[in-house]
Amino acid sequence: MNRILLLSILLLSACASVHKDVRAPVSDAPGNDVTSYARSLIGTPYKYGGNSPHGGFDCSGFVDHVYRHTLGVDLPRSSDKISRFGRPVSAGHLRPGDLVFFNTLRRKYSHVGIYLGGDQFIHAPSSGGRVRIENMREPYWEKRYNGARRITSSG
Repeated sequence: MNRILLLSILLLSACASVHKDVRAPVSDAPGNDVTSYARSLIGTPYKYGGNSPHGGFDCSGFVDHVYRHTLGVDLPRSSDKISRFGRPVSAGHLRPGDLVFFNTLRRKYSHVGIYLGGDQFIHAPSSGGRVRIENMREPYWEKRYNGARRITSSG
């Protein structure tokens, strides 16, 4: 009787671990690469038109640099044009590494950042600022949110 119980437990454990592996999203690794590298750039100064850690970043230069460095994907040079890349993602389905867009200049998709998870995103904010993490649930960002896109290494 103990053998049957032991075999049942082992079988259930094996099934549970297989089930866990099947549920793991395939794109976790690319998202982790993107977010880890983006986090390493915290504190880099904002520079209009900037696209390097040495010279500084604007928002689109920041996301382009991160995606080029981690996934080999070249993105357009404006947040509005980047908003047409990849595929749309609803707010309820955001994953780390997705791009999030905001209306900060009285026009849609005028700002872009990288979603980190837990309602947090990282971005190059504006003149005088530095690359930093923000909470998307803060009223300023929540009312300006325009949507998100998922970019893969194939664009």
